[in-house]
Amino acid sequence: MSSNKKYWKSVEELNENSSIVETLRNNEFVEEIPTDEFLSDKDSLSSSSTTRRDFLKYVGFSTAAATLAACEGPVHKSIPYVLQPEQIIPGVADYFATSMFDGFDFANLLVKTREGRPIKIENNTIAGAKFTANARVHASVLSLYDSMRLKVTKVGQKDATWKEADLKIKASLAEAKAKGGQVVLLTSTLASPSTEKLIAEFIAQNPTAKHVVYDSVSESAALDAFEAVYGERALVDYDFSKANTVVSIGADFLGDWQGGGFDSGYAQGRIPQKGKMSKHFQFEANMTLSGAAADQRVPMTVANQKLALVKIYNIITGSSVSVGKVANEDAVTKAAQQLKAAGSKGLLVSGIQDKNAQLLVLAINQKLASEAFSTSGTRQIRKGSDAKVSQLLTDMTAGSVHTLIMSGVNPVYTLANGKAFAEGLKKVKLSVAFSLKEDETASLTNIAVPAPHYLESWNDLMLTKGTYSLVQPTIRPLFSSKQFQEGLLSWNGNGTSYYDYIKANSASYLNGLTWNKAVHDGVSVGVASAATGGSADYSVAANALAQSKPANGFELVLYTKTGLGDGQQANNPWLQEFPDPITRVSWDNYITVSKADADKKGLTNEIVANGGLNGSYATVKVGDTSITAPVIVQPGQAVGTIGLALGYGKKAALKEEMQVGVNAYALYNNFDNVQSATLTKADGEHEFACVQSQKTLMGRGDIIKETTLTVFTAKFDEPEVWNPSPMVSLDHKEVKATSVDLWESFDRSVGHHFNLSIDLNACTGCGACVIACHAENNVPVVGKSEVRRSRDMHWLRIDRYYSSEETFAGDNKKKKEFDGLFGEKGSLGGFGDMESPADNPQVVFQPVMCQHCNHAPCETVCPVAATSHGRQGQNQMAYNRCVGTRYCANNCPYKVRRFNWFLYSNNEEFDFHMNDDLGRMVVNPDVNVRSRGVMEKCSMCIQKTQLTILTAKREGREVAVEEFQTACSSACTTGAMVFGDVNNKESKVAKLAEDKRMYHLLESVGTKPNVFYHVKVRNT
Repeated sequence: MSSNKKYWKSVEELNENSSIVETLRNNEFVEEIPTDEFLSDKDSLSSSSTTRRDFLKYVGFSTAAATLAACEGPVHKSIPYVLQPEQIIPGVADYFATSMFDGFDFANLLVKTREGRPIKIENNTIAGAKFTANARVHASVLSLYDSMRLKVTKVGQKDATWKEADLKIKASLAEAKAKGGQVVLLTSTLASPSTEKLIAEFIAQNPTAKHVVYDSVSESAALDAFEAVYGERALVDYDFSKANTVVSIGADFLGDWQGGGFDSGYAQGRIPQKGKMSKHFQFEANMTLSGAAADQRVPMTVANQKLALVKIYNIITGSSVSVGKVANEDAVTKAAQQLKAAGSKGLLVSGIQDKNAQLLVLAINQKLASEAFSTSGTRQIRKGSDAKVSQLLTDMTAGSVHTLIMSGVNPVYTLANGKAFAEGLKKVKLSVAFSLKEDETASLTNIAVPAPHYLESWNDLMLTKGTYSLVQPTIRPLFSSKQFQEGLLSWNGNGTSYYDYIKANSASYLNGLTWNKAVHDGVSVGVASAATGGSADYSVAANALAQSKPANGFELVLYTKTGLGDGQQANNPWLQEFPDPITRVSWDNYITVSKADADKKGLTNEIVANGGLNGSYATVKVGDTSITAPVIVQPGQAVGTIGLALGYGKKAALKEEMQVGVNAYALYNNFDNVQSATLTKADGEHEFACVQSQKTLMGRGDIIKETTLTVFTAKFDEPEVWNPSPMVSLDHKEVKATSVDLWESFDRSVGHHFNLSIDLNACTGCGACVIACHAENNVPVVGKSEVRRSRDMHWLRIDRYYSSEETFAGDNKKKKEFDGLFGEKGSLGGFGDMESPADNPQVVFQPVMCQHCNHAPCETVCPVAATSHGRQGQNQMAYNRCVGTRYCANNCPYKVRRFNWFLYSNNEEFDFHMNDDLGRMVVNPDVNVRSRGVMEKCSMCIQKTQLTILTAKREGREVAVEEFQTACSSACTTGAMVFGDVNNKESKVAKLAEDKRMYHLLESVGTKPNVFYHVKVRNT
């Protein structure tokens, strides 16, 4: 029987006189269907004989659009393919091999595109592609869609065309040539054979022209030393996998030292195998990623580091250079003796920006005949010359530069005397900047040309000598951009395109590969000849270094943060919200101070009532320049030193939310990262956005399990000694907690069952996995104020813990010796003491995401069954079912679930990439963008695992052994994260699950996670 009930779609329909209802009755489409746009060529369409199938294809979209228009939600224009490009299959991703180098970061990549949009950066794993993506490279895909990019050429700060600009530049070059005026090409390091050839041709046609290379963060000291010894301006590409003993003097080689990218080789030696692993000594001022990973870390001022380097030089080479008292002399001597004993398996590196220090590094590694030190295959990614940049500034100030053409540099921001450069620009007859942004420099030039993003352009690279990489566009240019190389071609009178120029120039670098094969692979590897020479008067350098004096006042050590680097991507919200691995602070830079110095100066950090971290302000003064910044009291900071990160404090071409921090480049005098400074407390209190308020483990050794190599080797067959399982009482007998179960288990041996392995020995805390997870899973950015409220949305976090005593073993010992509640050994006072880190703590990083528990406590408390367990081991979320009770988050012992307090997309309150059409082009269509009131968390990239299964099924084959990947496991370059099917006994993850070092996080809770960890082993 039919019903006579009447239904209303909205309350508005109850009002018979409503104009809105009447409009919708007469016109069901809110927007006019753009038939003219999507039906392609109307003339050819009308003259064609249309089949019934074609007709339905055209009409089908109209019907679908009508259905969409009838929905309550907002309507967006949707235009389908009528003439579908051959290369694109809707819903299927395409991958393009390319490489990236922006003058600071570099990598060999695969770029994932969907419907012509680059949406994700992956590592190119082909043989010869040795450089992998760090967090900033992974985030660079979002910088492509930056709405603040320079969109059109500007002449005199007014919109113009490239043709107008090109004519003015050519006229200026002709005038300079006629009058003998100086022409300068100021670029970042190019590492591009074709570009360097173009510049050589340009200089040949313009005799008064010269090329000045400028690196915003200088490695000139190391370049000068290598050039003095080997006659080549390059850097050594150290192979840390070949070193059994590593001594680092102020070199954060797991960070950005000499470009970074050493973590993969380093991690290979850190996995204990057959009772052996590498030994790592670190002498440094700031706490760094390398210091956090070291077996023995010694806080030391840079002045003392110089003396320590001379001491090591004496021991290794048998020299007798007179050197004064060295701080921590016992530790320095021990490191030198073990380095000498290691011989060719030893390696010394240093980040001291002093030519004499870098000469001693070469001398020591030569004496050791270090296998990790090779003069073939040198790095070409830093070529800057401090002296030439200083000379250019002098010439500009004197008014002797006629035409200045810049590419990839922003000296008004990055030079310590940027104001002098800005004044010098006024004396240059014509200044030109090729720039992604109308930044501090481009906004002051006569001509500003929008440069394309590397994902929009062709180029070639030689990151290391003998290795040739190609850069290919993965999308058409979004704006009216013009490549610097296209400009050079035009000024050289060469009518070919830059693509053709590269192709013609590539023949001598392809090593027998065809052009198409090289483009497909992304890299071509040849044989690099070793640099010849190899001698210098090292004793003179050692004597000069031995005269080093301590700084007056504090030593200010400038560095680059893992998130923002040199500041090129300051408008990238993924990177701004990325928590610093050491301090766990996002959206800020800050002065790091030791506890002892903070107490003397009255500087404090405190956790306030809402859980946020507050800190004092301080003023640091170098010469006549002062900067006031907030303070972080940093465990492990060398007494007498302070740290401050470069790359912040930008204002030009940045959204207001991204204009954070202070510009530390203003203190970067003479390109030296160490400056004598004074520090005074300033008024006010700063509110930090810190994602981790707890610091130490407080003796909870079941979260981070660790042991020493000695114990691990001696008791390898007795893992209960160094990897104890929690025990419970069952029928008055002590049994393993994991053997007791409240639930009936189902058979998990059928089909796929996914596990994720995390090795604490290999994890360096680099954070590449965090950004990769952001990109793959459309994780929203919430901003500083929300992060401060502990509402960060990261699906994957990397917890950082300090030891309370000198070692974590000391923490456990102190905890075990607690006796009663009160007194010196009472647990009440004892645990209070253990909340404070040691002055030089041990550090450990632990990535934590949803553990995908087989007995998940979240699943049992969800009243609407929004979270449930899949057959393949994944804990799944049905977003449409979720009503946001947050019971699951309360019941999760790992605290990995995130609640959408707000709608983060299409919301003006969150003006990040999901609030504008351009930024949303990075969104992965395979993953739903969550709405307000929904719980979300790591899905173990279920969209990726299912695609792998379906691809294998479509191709009629089994899934390959290591084919399954998550975003984090594929981004991890150290091998710390390994994902796979534990039911496939040939898979690496299945073998790791049987490893004696394996343990689960909080095993005593009985959740039976599908994520497991490996005990950290220290070589102490």
